[in-house]
Amino acid sequence: MAVFTKPDFKSSSVKSKKKEIPEGLWTKCESCGEVLFNKELQDNQMVCKVCGHHFNIGGHDRLRFLLDPESFEEHDTNLIPVDVLKFTGATSYVDRLKTYQKKTGLNDAVVSGLGKIEGHAVSVAVMDFNFLAATMGSVVGEKIARAIERGTKKKIPVIVICASGGARMHEGMFSLMQMAKTSGALARHAKKGLPYISVLTNPTMAGVMASFATLGDLIIAEPKAMIGFAGARVIKGTTQADLPKGFQTSEFLLDHGLIDMIVPRPQMRATLAKTLGYLSKK
Repeated sequence: MAVFTKPDFKSSSVKSKKKEIPEGLWTKCESCGEVLFNKELQDNQMVCKVCGHHFNIGGHDRLRFLLDPESFEEHDTNLIPVDVLKFTGATSYVDRLKTYQKKTGLNDAVVSGLGKIEGHAVSVAVMDFNFLAATMGSVVGEKIARAIERGTKKKIPVIVICASGGARMHEGMFSLMQMAKTSGALARHAKKGLPYISVLTNPTMAGVMASFATLGDLIIAEPKAMIGFAGARVIKGTTQADLPKGFQTSEFLLDHGLIDMIVPRPQMRATLAKTLGYLSKK
């Protein structure tokens, strides 16, 4: 006869419940794997507090981080891309445009207008990578050119936040023409002695990199941004040469003189305000 008897767990009326964690509260860092509280991530402008990884953000979010509250006046919202070439691939250009317009709420990959940074008036254009990889089509080039011309007319600095996968193949040669259009507008802006600041984010590639992205009087980049013309595999296949490690990162390009400074996103507003303060002094 046993001295002690085993409790009957099956007959126990106590039931444990799995604790449910509400969705949408946490985000896993794409770089270091740290699980981040979304509110803290937003407060840090979508930059990982552990490794400094810069998450992709939309154009309106970036403007909210950069500009004085309620100072932004959007322009050229009526410009809409047109399928001039009647491009058809796996899907038609028209269908892809509709998909991304619904997804982002934008007509195309640029948000532009007038605003202020700590009281300094600027003409600003922000490329949104979420819209068809911010590829440069006719509307993208036109909105950026108009933002530059607006700054020239009002005699104020121009800031373009760049991000792009390159030319928009759906528009063929019309896409490539935007390189000359934007560069010409910047040349006229420079003749008036007015400043242009280019901010390179991840990624800034191809036709955008070969035109207005690298024509700034001051060229700033976010940390670890991918910046270049062609992809590394294409370059290696063309040159048959061993390429330096990380040669298309903002850190490498800073060391080799292509860009002027690297500024983390949470410090970008203060840096731009300080720069505009220097430029505004007679």
